[in-house]
Amino acid sequence: MKSSPHRPSIELLFKRGLGSAEIARRLQISSSTVRNVVAAIKKRRDASEVKKSGRPRSVNTRNTRAIIKKRIIRNDGLSLNRMASQLGIARSTVQSIVKNDLKLKSYKLRRGQYLSDKSKAMRLEKCRKLLQHFQVRRVSDVIWTDEKIFTIEPLPNRQNQRQLLSKDDSMSPKRRLAHNRLFPKSVMVWAGITATGKTPLVFIERNVKINSEVYQKIVLMDNLLPWVTQHFAGGPFILQQDWAPSHGSRSTLAVLEAHFPGFLDKNLWPASSPDLNPMDFSVWGMLEGKIAGKVFATVDDLKAALEVAWASIDDGY
Repeated sequence: MKSSPHRPSIELLFKRGLGSAEIARRLQISSSTVRNVVAAIKKRRDASEVKKSGRPRSVNTRNTRAIIKKRIIRNDGLSLNRMASQLGIARSTVQSIVKNDLKLKSYKLRRGQYLSDKSKAMRLEKCRKLLQHFQVRRVSDVIWTDEKIFTIEPLPNRQNQRQLLSKDDSMSPKRRLAHNRLFPKSVMVWAGITATGKTPLVFIERNVKINSEVYQKIVLMDNLLPWVTQHFAGGPFILQQDWAPSHGSRSTLAVLEAHFPGFLDKNLWPASSPDLNPMDFSVWGMLEGKIAGKVFATVDDLKAALEVAWASIDDGY
């Protein structure tokens, strides 16, 4: 029988107990080829064909390269180890094909906010307005606020979240950003900071929809207003918030104008700008770091840990 270039892969998968149909499906080759090789393996106890002269045939074949390319196109985050295991070939072979034949390189995902050209132009315009605004107001008077979902599950290891991309694709922010996913058993946390202190943490249960009524009552009136009244003692302050629908409704704007005059409105605060808000670019990361690596049995355990971590962040920070 003529030697099949897939014989090493077929032999390995056959030794693992896979049937001919499953081997053919995994390697994407004909069932007859698999049956012929399996028949030869069964016939020869050492599971090898008659040794031929010359250099052994490599598993780096056109068909193998095509299979690997197709799988990467379908999922560019696929692990090389997993792909090698599924194909029954060495990881070094997969790595060689990916690097030398397909010209792909592994890139670590980065976290960030993607901005379109339109968003960049609008952001620049509003940032110029902000600079003018703070020529007469003090940045230290701003209450920076934000919400974040915390989960009882540990954070993913982004060191090992990689993608196989061409050099051109690696330059695309869309392809290199890690996107957040919705995890079960989580809680929404609202908080705010100023140059001289921090608000209490406000927990909003997952099954509660944060509409205008909830935001106004639970966040603004029940928690933020009592805090600013005590903390600023009648002095000036400036409320910053993002412009989620519940934050910008007519009824919410009425509450803001009545109790939080001087807030940064839509004409000043640019959308899609987490890097301008210290809650986003610093404080949440600090809080996450204090509970990192811990698995919590319940959401209440997570809340308790967050309260302890929040209390440990001092005014100097």
